[in-house]
Amino acid sequence: MNRQATNGGHADGTVGKALDVMDRVAAKGRPARFAELLAESDHPKATLYRLLQTLTSQGMLIYDETRQTYAPGLRLVRLAHAAWQQSSLAPIARPFVDALSKQVGETIHLAQMDQGQVLYVDKRNARRPVEMFSEAGKIGPGYCTGVGKAMLAFLPPDDREKAVNMQSFFAHTSRTLTTPEALTQELAAIRAAGISFDREEHEQGIICIAAPILSSARRVMGGLSITASTQRNTLDGLARLRPALTETAHKIAGAAENWQFPD
Repeated sequence: MNRQATNGGHADGTVGKALDVMDRVAAKGRPARFAELLAESDHPKATLYRLLQTLTSQGMLIYDETRQTYAPGLRLVRLAHAAWQQSSLAPIARPFVDALSKQVGETIHLAQMDQGQVLYVDKRNARRPVEMFSEAGKIGPGYCTGVGKAMLAFLPPDDREKAVNMQSFFAHTSRTLTTPEALTQELAAIRAAGISFDREEHEQGIICIAAPILSSARRVMGGLSITASTQRNTLDGLARLRPALTETAHKIAGAAENWQFPD
């Protein structure tokens, strides 16, 4: 389907507009007022109001009349829970993620790829937690996270090229890869090595080792990483955890082999 739909020039017409509004409300992380949504919206005032009214009446958003704010609705919560159960690796991977977390004592991330980006679907904090960007349900960049690069590297060539072209290449730190050429070279090295590293590329002081979760047909199901702070670990130290990481990724892949993974 051509995403450049004709309805107001917006991708996928009315449905696309409604999803865009839900995304903007959810991205706030707090109840949002109409005025601030309008200030960020490409839609005319009347269109935005109509979309908000429809989403509210359908239970996808809730409206607080006292505060005059919009927030995600319970119907959306139910749909999200169903998606987590049916389309996420998290329920299948949970016992393996728990075991790896206890074994290594560092932060564990389980992720899947979403439009070239990283969707964190589960996380276990280290014995001594370190504040960092990632949380289950958050979207992170593919090009500068260990788990993102691990998944990108093992995509089929055409899919990998498309995903590389989706990256923003914003320099989060002085170590961030900022060109498609640099990332493509890095992904080739990751395919040869079988693992990837985040060398403080997304957050200063945060490093990780990551591995893809691959089906028996070498299809990317997801990615798994062990993340630490540079204050208490090193890349060499994380590299020594490779056997535990790759063994766990293999176990998750085996458990998920007969799972109806969504295309």
